[in-house]
Amino acid sequence: MSPSATSPPPGADLVGPADVAAAAALLEGVALRTPVEGSRALSALAGGPVLLKCENLQRAGSFKIRGAYVRMSRLSPAEQARGVVAASAGNHAQGVALAARLLGVDATVYMPQGAALPKIAATQEYGARVLLQGSSVDEALLLATAHAERTGAVLIHPFDHVDVVAGQGTVGREILEQVPDVRTVLVPVGGGGLAAGIVASLADQPQVRVIGVQAEGAAAYPGSLAAGHPVPVGQMTTMADGIAVGRPGDVPFGLLQRHGVPVRTVTEEDLSRALLLVAERAKLIVEPSGAAGVAALMAGTGPVETPAVVVLSGGNIDPLLLLRVVRHGLASAGRYTQLHVRVADRPGVLASLLADLAAAGGNVMHVSHLRTGVDLGVDEVEIAVQVETRGPEHASALLLHVRGLGYRVVTGGPG
Repeated sequence: MSPSATSPPPGADLVGPADVAAAAALLEGVALRTPVEGSRALSALAGGPVLLKCENLQRAGSFKIRGAYVRMSRLSPAEQARGVVAASAGNHAQGVALAARLLGVDATVYMPQGAALPKIAATQEYGARVLLQGSSVDEALLLATAHAERTGAVLIHPFDHVDVVAGQGTVGREILEQVPDVRTVLVPVGGGGLAAGIVASLADQPQVRVIGVQAEGAAAYPGSLAAGHPVPVGQMTTMADGIAVGRPGDVPFGLLQRHGVPVRTVTEEDLSRALLLVAERAKLIVEPSGAAGVAALMAGTGPVETPAVVVLSGGNIDPLLLLRVVRHGLASAGRYTQLHVRVADRPGVLASLLADLAAAGGNVMHVSHLRTGVDLGVDEVEIAVQVETRGPEHASALLLHVRGLGYRVVTGGPG
């Protein structure tokens, strides 16, 4: 049932600054106080100071240890003895596994069958029992819930519990201490626990605005906020598995709705470019979901008052995905260009083309030939060349250079 227009939504008043302060006391000596680093590149884009809150450097690689530990530390001895169960694509899994090890609690974690191998391995190394079942986090959560009902284990929800939200809110508490004049905090949003916690921690700071960011292919919040209650989305398609959640949590949704938090969306190309910028300019490795706030800033999704802090929520990325994303990001940023050139099919022509590309400063990465086609002449060959460039301007200049030499370029653009 959706809340009425006059009553606060569920969860709206359940977590506040005092709850986050109590969670911070529990996390002393457990969670790291992660650094805040300035970014000249993002500051230039925003027209004012932009800083990065580096939760990718947190224990277990993300903010998740905060909420998981607070929730589990408040279980009774009898509850802890029954063990805990959780569901996650990776970050919450590792947070629960680490918290369980610190507290001496048995943990079982359901992970989707497509979960990244490094996240599975890390969860197991922390001592949790991992079960690969379900095709999404939502399906894994249903399985974890059934496991809890069947065995008596305590379900540690990834975002929909007041203790979890309060624990995640310690990120916001630290931001306020580290950047006292902060005006905007950009936060990646999946189920909403991190954003809700930060909102709760800053509830007595009306000058600070929190902005949530979701992947366009897994954006449950914009429609839910418009409807006034959580609305599940259908199929989700995004590389940002850490925020690919099909339905907002009731507790986080209530807080975000009550405090008027907008949730913006970013494309896969935006995420790729953001991940690449963070790696190149900030020298930090983050996962796609962790770069969502940077993506929103780079894409110009809306005004951002500075000083602004962007939360890098996690750094647990599969190296193979990192390789693919970096390549995609380079292409999106104009660092690769793809040329399809039709030339006479005779010896030496390919060598001449490659030499001319090199003379223009292009670094050829891949070459392929097409010798047959309905629109190719008998004596023609089409050469597809992927070229590394220094950026969009260089790519355009290279294309003009090749055409100026008389080559017939039938297509050319980002590779």
